Formats: sequence, structure tokens, C-alpha cells
Amino acid sequence: MMVFFNDPVPVPDPQARALRMALAMRAGVEALTGRWRKLGFDLHLGMGVAQGYATLGAIGFEGRWDYGAIGTVTNLAARLCGEARGGQILVSHRLYTAVEDLVEAEPLGELTLRGFARPVTAFNVLRARATT
Repeated sequence: MMVFFNDPVPVPDPQARALRMALAMRAGVEALTGRWRKLGFDLHLGMGVAQGYATLGAIGFEGRWDYGAIGTVTNLAARLCGEARGGQILVSHRLYTAVEDLVEAEPLGELTLRGFARPVTAFNVLRARATT
């Protein structure tokens, strides 16, 4: 699943909104995993979140139009998602610097991701910071 923030309608603090949603989704899945396991299902959720510019608009053909985004940022988010283990929220360096006051995260170092010429610095979001 891909979710856009700040498009098609601009919103304040899209980075913070994206991370709050990711943390809420992780908490929701964690609340369900015990019941799923009792039913014989081993389901987990890993997420990748990135910030940047994309080409946005109608994609498809007559009779089958979808609104979508393409570009490096969408590829980065997808690759981070692919690297994420169950319960992880992996974020790009650029996104982390925009939200570092809001979350606690551990650096993962540089990841070699398909489609990227150079390794990408990533962080694993652990939790929201306590507000004072």
C-alpha cells in the first residue's frame, strides 16, 4: 500500500503525519498478532517511509485511470519497505532529519538498495518521543 501526504491536498507537517500514521498502524497490528498466531497465522507489518518530490497524476489508459506517483522517492519508500522486518518502520535520512524531535530511532547505517547507485542511509523508528 502506498500513501501520499501533502497531495493532492496540501497539509501541514506531512512528515509528522506520515510517521504518526505508521506508528499507529504498527500498534494496531501488534495488538492483533497474538490472536492471529492463535489462529495459525504468522503475519507481520514492515513499513518504509521517505520524503521527496515525485511526478503525480493520472496513470493508466482509457477505462482504467488511477492516481499515482512515480519517481525516486516512491522507489526509495518501496525499497525501504522491502527491507523492513516485521514491526520495523524504516525511514530515509531526509525524512528522519525532518522528524527527529518527534521520534526515537536507531541508525541502520547504509543500505544497498536495488535501483540506487549509492548506499542509502536509513533509520529504524522505535517509538514516538514523550511530549513535555
